[in-house]
Amino acid sequence: MKGVPGHLAVIMDGNGRWAAKRARPRWMGHARGAQTARELVAHCARLGVQHLTLYAFSSDNWKRPREEVGFLMDLFASHLDRQLAELRANGIRLSIVGRRDRLPPALVAKMEEAEARTAQCTRMHLRVAIDYSSKAALQEAFARVQAEGREWPADPLLPNVDLLLRTGGERRLSDFLLWECAYAELAFIDALFPDLTTADVDAVFADFARRDRRFGGLNSAPVPVGSA
Repeated sequence: MKGVPGHLAVIMDGNGRWAAKRARPRWMGHARGAQTARELVAHCARLGVQHLTLYAFSSDNWKRPREEVGFLMDLFASHLDRQLAELRANGIRLSIVGRRDRLPPALVAKMEEAEARTAQCTRMHLRVAIDYSSKAALQEAFARVQAEGREWPADPLLPNVDLLLRTGGERRLSDFLLWECAYAELAFIDALFPDLTTADVDAVFADFARRDRRFGGLNSAPVPVGSA
């Protein structure tokens, strides 16, 4: 498909509101959102997206009720168990970005196993952000550079984002990939994440293909994924 972004980042917003609209508990929205995420991953791989980063749980989400946080941790673990074989079969490498020291040890063990068992996959690199804060990641990187006496690297911590999509009608970045989104195209749609369809994704990509990305210059020019 023409105009497919090399790196798509998605803020998966609206699971709780999806459940509330149906007078259902919030956990049902998260469960439906997890299925939508699975469909999104498969669709992006089919279209040729090279990098897909999903914002699953921000560092600020620890403020949510304990029951909801506990369900999300269990949901992450169960989906790792169920989706690992599918990721490997489809050539999708999985990486988890964010802090790990506050996550349940059993979940961390599953994350590390999934990363190791998909490390050689090359069709698409899927990154899932859990306990993630872009500001914290930058602060940690800056402290490491200072401690090691090195210069600040020119490259971002992750590949530069070509297109950032946020569902749910909100229009903000919410501390997600702030450096990597320096020249990202932004797409905000009203659909709640569990209602996101492949047709919605195709429409966003078609709009992305029509945009003129000049990167501070005067004429459009293709920029390799991961370049500044």
